[in-house]
Amino acid sequence: MSRSFEHKPAGGPILHMTSNPPNSSTPNTTSTRTGVLITGVSGFVGQALERRLHDAGFAVSGSARHEHRMAGGALAGVAQLHTSQDWSGLLRGCSAVVHLAARVHIMHDTAPDPLAAFRAANTAGTLHLAQQAVAAGVRRFVFVSTAKVNGEHTAAGRPFRHDDLPQPEDAYAVSKHEAEQGLRALAAASGLELVIVRPPLVYGPGVKANFAALMRAVQRGWPLPLGLAHSNRRSFVGLDNLVDLLCTCLEHPAAANQTFMVSDGHDLSTAELLQRMGVALGRPARLWPVSTGSLMAAAAVLGQREKARRLLGNLQLDIAHTCTTLGWSPPVSVDEGLRRAAAGMGAAA
Repeated sequence: MSRSFEHKPAGGPILHMTSNPPNSSTPNTTSTRTGVLITGVSGFVGQALERRLHDAGFAVSGSARHEHRMAGGALAGVAQLHTSQDWSGLLRGCSAVVHLAARVHIMHDTAPDPLAAFRAANTAGTLHLAQQAVAAGVRRFVFVSTAKVNGEHTAAGRPFRHDDLPQPEDAYAVSKHEAEQGLRALAAASGLELVIVRPPLVYGPGVKANFAALMRAVQRGWPLPLGLAHSNRRSFVGLDNLVDLLCTCLEHPAAANQTFMVSDGHDLSTAELLQRMGVALGRPARLWPVSTGSLMAAAAVLGQREKARRLLGNLQLDIAHTCTTLGWSPPVSVDEGLRRAAAGMGAAA
């Protein structure tokens, strides 16, 4: 068992060490069997976290937007991030909540007012859940926010810290920042133990979007004009490292009322990331030596400047506070994390 489960708070553990019935066909919303509610349990991170907690013997309930059967056999409760949602059944008996569910960034968002849509789910919906959690007697609320609260880019050698002035730039990040602010106010007024975790891009088995697109390009042997993109540095976090930290945050007494940055602790240039992907996939990355200046100029002409900045610029996170406060370090190396992501694609590792 990982050290994430070895640390018990003074005064008794937050979570109840009981397990769900293995063949339950209904949402686990009754009695005091559940110790932790995971919202967004059907998602990329949620499924991995639920498996980890279930395998460790914890009783888990979960919520999802659509019907979803969890690793323990129980059905997740269908719930939406809305101020009309009644969370009382799913919260019954819970001592902790890990809030993963969110309205995420959508390419070509068609909402008439994207910021209002993000606020409705990620800010108002989150605070509504937290208020009901307090009423239900939940002791600890772990909120998975985003490193985008700090900003989109860092200066070379100046990583974002947990206590930096937030500088959210897009509607998603603004909504998450406002949720953090509202949760802090609620925690101060109610005594709820709040833990905020700000991850960067998360990768692992089942990863989607841009990271998956890069892995597929390397896997298929496509030439990529990124051979000279070796001067930038970006933080990433492997799925297993993020899950390990979330498990630690559920129980560690020093986690209460803290904000934690998380990463693999090994920042990579874009070229190095692609090269390591190639090793994990068993197929060397084909990188062409095109200057980053030329790439940025071409991206500007194509109206893709911001996308190019995310690929070629810096985004580093300082996790010293996380490691020092919790006595934690990322248990899985970058190379092993990439190997697991590659295996999840059905690729040779």
